[in-house]
Amino acid sequence: MKNIVVAGIGTDVGKTIVSAIIVSALQADYWKPIQCGPDSDAKKIKQLTAGLHLTIHPSTYNFRAAVSPHHAAALENSSIPSYIPPPITSRPLVIESVGGICVPLNSTCLSIDFLSTQQASWILVSKHYLGSINHTLLTAAYLKSRNILVHSLIFNGETVPESEQAILQFTGLTCSGRLQQETNINRSTIQRYAALWKPQLQSLL
Repeated sequence: MKNIVVAGIGTDVGKTIVSAIIVSALQADYWKPIQCGPDSDAKKIKQLTAGLHLTIHPSTYNFRAAVSPHHAAALENSSIPSYIPPPITSRPLVIESVGGICVPLNSTCLSIDFLSTQQASWILVSKHYLGSINHTLLTAAYLKSRNILVHSLIFNGETVPESEQAILQFTGLTCSGRLQQETNINRSTIQRYAALWKPQLQSLL
C-alpha cells in the first residue's frame, strides 16, 4: 500500500498532530521509525485515534535523550543503521520523520537518505514563527534537489497570509490544510480536522 512521509521544517512544528489527522482521514497505519526522548509519539497517536481500530506500529529504535538520533544512540552505546525496514501492512502507512530532514542517523546517513528509500508521497509541515519562511523554502528546495516529490504543505499556527503566500509562491506547492492554534487537542479535534482535510488528502493514495 501507499507510504506517506510526514516531514517538518524542524523540530516541534506539529508533525505528530498532523500525522494523527492524516491517519484518521485516510484510515492509515502509523510508524515513527526512531523516537528520541521520553515522550512517545506513537502513544500520543494511539490516544488521539482511539476507537478507529488502526495499527500504531511501535518505533523500531527508542532512545531516552531528546537529542539528534545519532547522538541519542551514541549515549546508549547503540547505533542506527542507514536502512530500517518498514512494518508490513495492507493499509496506507504514515511515516513520521524524526526532527528535520537533515538530522544525522549515523556518521554517513541523514534522515532524508533513509526516508527517500520509502517510495512515499511527502507532506511538509511548516509552523509559523520568525524565520519559518526561510526554513520552509530551504527544506522544500533541498527536497526538490533530491528529486523528492512533495505532495503539499500543512501550515501550523494562526494564519499569517503574508508568510503563507510567500511560501506557496516560491515553492510552487499547494496547501492541504491549516492547523490552527488549539487550546486543547483531543480525539474530537483530530476528527474535525480529518473531515476538513480529507478531500485534499485523498490524492495521497
